[in-house]
Amino acid sequence: MTDFERGLAEGLDQLRREGRLRPLTVLQGPQGAEVEIEGQRYINLCSNNYLGLNTHPRLVRAAVEATEKWGAGSGAVRTIAGTQSLHEELERRLAEFKGTEAALTLQSGYTANLAVLGSVLEEADAVVSDALNHASIIDGIRLTKARRYLFPHKDMEGLEERLGEARRDGARRVLVVTDGVFSMDGDIAPLPQIVERARAAGAAVMVDDAHASGVLGRGGRGSVSHFQLEGQVEVQVGTLSKAVGVLGGYVAGSQALRDTLIHLGRPFLFSTSHPPAVVAACMAALEVMDQEPQLQERLWENTRYFKSGLEGLGFDCGRSETPITPVIVGEAERAAALSDQLRRRGVFASPIGFPTVARDQGRVRTIVTAAHTREQLDRALEAFADSARALGLGRAGAA
Repeated sequence: MTDFERGLAEGLDQLRREGRLRPLTVLQGPQGAEVEIEGQRYINLCSNNYLGLNTHPRLVRAAVEATEKWGAGSGAVRTIAGTQSLHEELERRLAEFKGTEAALTLQSGYTANLAVLGSVLEEADAVVSDALNHASIIDGIRLTKARRYLFPHKDMEGLEERLGEARRDGARRVLVVTDGVFSMDGDIAPLPQIVERARAAGAAVMVDDAHASGVLGRGGRGSVSHFQLEGQVEVQVGTLSKAVGVLGGYVAGSQALRDTLIHLGRPFLFSTSHPPAVVAACMAALEVMDQEPQLQERLWENTRYFKSGLEGLGFDCGRSETPITPVIVGEAERAAALSDQLRRRGVFASPIGFPTVARDQGRVRTIVTAAHTREQLDRALEAFADSARALGLGRAGAA
């Protein structure tokens, strides 16, 4: 064994001791409200497929027809020979959807954040970031030479202080970055207050709407629409792999922003463009979101029902305001035990522990979708109640 391989083995042993080494779960069929794993059916509470669009007949048909017409892949990066008219049509529709001048698609929401933060800020600039922003924002900030300032989660006084520091330190341009919906706790960024303070400091605002697209705002247009802040947020990042149900990410904003990313955004410059099937399915999803508002309504009906049921069982659901509803139980080992108990009762809900969340904030993160039936949600709540009794958790466990 080489030193390199020995180091990997030691690292894996450490993860195993901490209870953080878990095998990949392999689905034996489509992603849905229920999934098949190792020949067994489970109610699925792990998916970001908020509207159930990944299996919508219109998306499937669009993907098949595009493949037959345009081929299985694009064959090149966008800046050489990988831009097809399909790509530009999707970007036109995304800009219209988000109410911006332009949009640009990338391989994922993760790479979209890397592209923006790695290319629009220079050494003389500053970025001010919420402490609980997504890992892709953190990694994007690491790619910039701009000065970095962190403010406590949703703390507007802290934001004002960091903005003041950035200006006193002589920053030329300042960008405030926040998630629209925070992926671990399901709470919503106070975007109006962020915009107000940024404006007062002469700063711009960037919002990552990965978990807000399809969930918040008119027709799922996101947190900017939710708060009626159209035209007041310079950079909107979104994903095409959650509520949209397909794959990819995008950046929406000015034409100057799009042009900058085309020429300087390394994830855009050095990655092959989306296959035609993906592009066509994304366009179909935007149409469905606009024409079938009942999907978003059902998502929220299911969210309210399930969240109320969990809280009724005495579970700590933190500060959730969206379909992301954590069941916070403490150490990672307890979260893993709860997940295992749920699995035995036909519910698939993965545990999340340190370092994704704080050591004492281990949880099972649940996400209901528009595709869940009331009967499935009732069965899931019953499984939570039984698991709580088995582990001594919540009100059911104390009974």
